[in-house]
Amino acid sequence: MSMAGKADAVLEWHLGSARPLVLELDELGTQISMVDGKTASICPQSAQEICSPGPVVRLAPDEVDVTDIDAIKQIYDSKETFKKSSFYRNLTAVRAPVLFVLTDVTTHRRMRRLMSTPMSASSLKLHVPLVQSRVNLYIQSIKNEMLSRGCADVFKWNMFLATDLIGELSFGESFKTLEHGEKNQYVHLVESIGPMGAVRSAFPRLVSLASIMPLPILKSAANASREIRRYGEESLGRYYKLASKDTGIAHQTLFTKLRQSEQDGEITFEEICANAQGYILAGSDTTASTLTYLIWSVCRRPHMQQHLVQQLEALPPDFDDDDLRNVAYLSRVIDETLRLFTAAPSGLPREVPAEGASLAGYQLGGGTVVCAQSYSMHRDPDVFPDPEEFDPLRWEDPSKAMMEAFMPFGRGPRSLNLARMELRIAAASFFRAFPNIRISAKEGFSDRDMQPKMFFVSNPVGRRCLVESSLAQGGTEGNQVDKRSQSTLA
Repeated sequence: MSMAGKADAVLEWHLGSARPLVLELDELGTQISMVDGKTASICPQSAQEICSPGPVVRLAPDEVDVTDIDAIKQIYDSKETFKKSSFYRNLTAVRAPVLFVLTDVTTHRRMRRLMSTPMSASSLKLHVPLVQSRVNLYIQSIKNEMLSRGCADVFKWNMFLATDLIGELSFGESFKTLEHGEKNQYVHLVESIGPMGAVRSAFPRLVSLASIMPLPILKSAANASREIRRYGEESLGRYYKLASKDTGIAHQTLFTKLRQSEQDGEITFEEICANAQGYILAGSDTTASTLTYLIWSVCRRPHMQQHLVQQLEALPPDFDDDDLRNVAYLSRVIDETLRLFTAAPSGLPREVPAEGASLAGYQLGGGTVVCAQSYSMHRDPDVFPDPEEFDPLRWEDPSKAMMEAFMPFGRGPRSLNLARMELRIAAASFFRAFPNIRISAKEGFSDRDMQPKMFFVSNPVGRRCLVESSLAQGGTEGNQVDKRSQSTLA
């Protein structure tokens, strides 16, 4: 039997023959797309080019992607009947339990219980002053670059902001990329994780041979993992040492309360460190990419930008995050950015339980890998009319179907509280500081630079987004926020 024939036989056993699948994709092609940063887009694009779109797409003999909302609810139910697949184990070299990639249900529930409180909306209020002070430095840095360069790369500054913030909130100390205006070694290591995670997940057997096959890309991945672990352990150790002296110098972090849990034997230092690393890896690219696409999308639509600026200018000079929650249009802009440019567009694989399951009219055998991806869900024209159009007003009165299909960072109980808080404060401060900002064409920048490159997270393929304003010609735009920044940083 040919390879294609074997694949069809396996598929028939898994899915039955009630009706044909929408699409069959070659497994190797899917793996290559993952490594090339095109995983999320291959399914909907192929379906549209080859046949009529449908709720099930076969990615490999034992793996399918679904877009049926009832099936998705079943797959990602909080009971966790569909366990995370080996994809997550291969995504990172960290072997201590990390909440984002845990496949063991019992351990995942334990870690989620311990780590959910610091991420609640009420707990995050403790960190608003820190976020605001970092954002103020971010605004000043953008202004300085526009004055010296004639434009500013907001993707770069967004990455610095997100990285410094999550570093300080996780490890207790900033990477100080905003102060230095350049990447340090750790940031370079973090940036390498996306492509290497794709290689690890697509070709796990190849990675397992790294010890006997000294290929440069495998050696680089192993070194990056070791360095990230070392940095995390040293940084967290310094923070705990400072906090134990009770001098008042050590501020609260997302892991401060876990110190008591460690002393009570509920969690180990290694587990805290591994999850701090996980927060940095998950919370830097994602926030930076979302903020970049938000700025780019709004600046390309002057009427939209004017409306947002008008609402933000009505805020008091000393506005806080509670004030921003009441700016309705800002919330809609954030939601629309998360819909169209979700930072985590790829599939989130789960395994069908041993007894099998019926999904979207198909009977799947136990062990079949099933997944849903926000890239496809957010572009369903039956749920989101004109899905490729950036339209914040669609969120004025969202339908039940819209809310059910909306999964920018996956589904389940994990909260978006931290990301939303950072996006609110950064976006509001940016457009208040630079109300007349516009996309720049300097240095050959164009929309081509903004095409998404999709690994586990998505970033602009050009890894830059240039903007300019009257500041470059000696204008006064931004002075109002600069005064506020100086008083906050003093």
